[in-house]
Amino acid sequence: MGFDPTGDYPLGARRPDLVRTPGGLQLRELALDSARIDAAELRATPETLRLQAEVARAAGRVQLADNLLRAAELAPLPDETILEIYTALRPRRSTAAELEAWADQLERWNAPATAAFVRGAVGVYAERGLLAV
Repeated sequence: MGFDPTGDYPLGARRPDLVRTPGGLQLRELALDSARIDAAELRATPETLRLQAEVARAAGRVQLADNLLRAAELAPLPDETILEIYTALRPRRSTAAELEAWADQLERWNAPATAAFVRGAVGVYAERGLLAV
């Protein structure tokens, strides 16, 4: 059965068969009091985030869809790395070269939309005087 982004939302109620934990548990198998569940199992998977992006795009919420697609790219990365990128993107925290290095690394991690976002930030930060010196 195919996915219909206009009719299958909310996924948890209408298409729980499409929602899995990072370890592969189906939504119906998920019990918060289970010994098999740890915090890592409660994270959104890239697949679920991409489905949510399709729902957002079908509803005309393009920016939300783009955010969800970037989140799907970042979901496999360790929390510490996400925090490093977030910190690097704070105003006056990074030089253009440092942000470009993050964009290059994101591309190597198969996160092209996020790499493009970081490169876009470099231009905006340069224009507004928000790059580190």
